[in-house]
Amino acid sequence: MRLASVPVLSLVLLAACLTPPEGDPPVTPAQPPTASAAPALPHEPYAAGGSAVPAASVATPASGVVADANSSGVVIAPDRSPADRQLDPARHPAEMLTFFGIAPGMRVAELGSGTGYTTELLARAVGPTGVVYGQNPKWLLERFAEKPWSERLGKPAMKNVTRLDREFDDPLPVEVKNLDAVISILFYHDTVWLGADRDRMNRAVFAALKSGGVYGVIDHSGRAGTGLTEVKTLHRIEEETLKAEVLRAGFKLGAEGTFLKNPNDARDWNDSPTAAADKRGMSDRFVLRFVKP
Repeated sequence: MRLASVPVLSLVLLAACLTPPEGDPPVTPAQPPTASAAPALPHEPYAAGGSAVPAASVATPASGVVADANSSGVVIAPDRSPADRQLDPARHPAEMLTFFGIAPGMRVAELGSGTGYTTELLARAVGPTGVVYGQNPKWLLERFAEKPWSERLGKPAMKNVTRLDREFDDPLPVEVKNLDAVISILFYHDTVWLGADRDRMNRAVFAALKSGGVYGVIDHSGRAGTGLTEVKTLHRIEEETLKAEVLRAGFKLGAEGTFLKNPNDARDWNDSPTAAADKRGMSDRFVLRFVKP
């Protein structure tokens, strides 16, 4: 992994640009919303007309990862949309790209692309010599993603993206091989209540990766001992349960990132976008980098 060659000041200035104007009321922790059994709405609020995450609600400062020059350049690209930029403070995209080792010329895929916030970041990070596959299941497309996903695919930055309309338990065509990375951002828990065969999904990811390839997973942390019981009510999954499922497919755990941790999150409230209200973006999230031996 490369160390940063972009001055820290650049990232500070970026954060400052995304901070609400002085005089806006500060975001104060609300009482945890009542858990709902309703299916999750998009993780990217602009797909459903939701509001952006204010910079003041970022869970914790990025830690554990120093963003490299390529990743930092991707995030500050002037042609990224304002909607995407407003998601950045709670997502730490430069640290995410660096942690998973995304670099120019790579072949990568995203499971559960949604409306494409992360897919576009991947496309920019691998550049014109790289390839990106963006997978979405039928449910996701029909519920909210079809229009914004299709529109995003028409952007010049997405020329190296191949759209895959496939289910989670069969996410990649057999001809997609020797990938450098497969990424899943805040969607693994959804594959549980959607009924996907996750063992099959993880084996498919394993088969598509080259030796040394990365399977990167980020998700909302559930409380110890809850396992899979709150994937639909609170949209959280216990970290150890997810680890066990992925390791069962043959992966090794390479590293754990801390840049999305929030130790102040009690992890007892529903973090789906519509239920979280002004706590959106403040859930404790784990970041795992699995490696194919």
